[in-house]
Amino acid sequence: MPTFSAPDGTLLTYRTAGDGTPLVCLPGGPADSAYLGDLGGLSAHRRLVVLDLRGTGGSAVPEDPSSYRCDRMTADVEALRAHLGLPRVDLLAHSGGANLALLYAARHPDRVGRLVLVTPGSRAAGVTITGGQRRAVAQLRAHEPWFPAAFAALAAITEGTGSDWDAISPFFYARWDDEARAHHAAARPRNEAAVAGYAAEGAFEPAATRAALGGLAAPVLLAAGEFDVNSPATSVTDLSGLFPRASAVVQPGASHYPWIDGPGRFVAAVAAFLGRPAGPTG
Repeated sequence: MPTFSAPDGTLLTYRTAGDGTPLVCLPGGPADSAYLGDLGGLSAHRRLVVLDLRGTGGSAVPEDPSSYRCDRMTADVEALRAHLGLPRVDLLAHSGGANLALLYAARHPDRVGRLVLVTPGSRAAGVTITGGQRRAVAQLRAHEPWFPAAFAALAAITEGTGSDWDAISPFFYARWDDEARAHHAAARPRNEAAVAGYAAEGAFEPAATRAALGGLAAPVLLAAGEFDVNSPATSVTDLSGLFPRASAVVQPGASHYPWIDGPGRFVAAVAAFLGRPAGPTG
């Protein structure tokens, strides 16, 4: 796999798929980036450059554990942009990786060409998600055979009385079948230190980030899933309101991994957005 050095000397890896204009992709988690695959076939439209966040996949474990903090990892994204020789980078981020993308865009607004946030986390921008929002989305799946046990676990988690995260796994997919179970296992974060450090104290300054994003000239696409309890469509719409040039789309019948649940619809929406002229920025 190709490698490059972060500013602190940590050796980071990335993989590529497809040809054409690069699209740098940031996974959530922090988890091994392999779960992104080729994003449902998006590699037919762009050269995907999929970063292994520090301490995940092929990237080295840093000497300083505090460098797992999300705000500090913006330097890794900037180092990758420079390594690729790009004056500006088109950026796609999934789930918790959206927090890193938000902080990068806030810190380096002139380095972002286009930004795609897929079922995004929004903690970095201070967009909160209530338990009621999550439970309301979950009720859309009431017809599923696994619903009673999964909903009881979700209710307990959102009310602060439970922590059975495995029990709510079916909510993250449109179809809870063998393919979904295998994908869920691959998407599970493995580096506990990276997970703990990502959102450590000091990582996020929502007020400053919101102010910076309010001046972002780059076009932004926010992609939500109709059934996603992790990043409900209502919260994604709230996040979209922070950008001057944003559009939000809700993919019917999809949950937290829309390129798994409906690859054709997902790729069509993202490819169309990436292929549009940027238009004036003044």
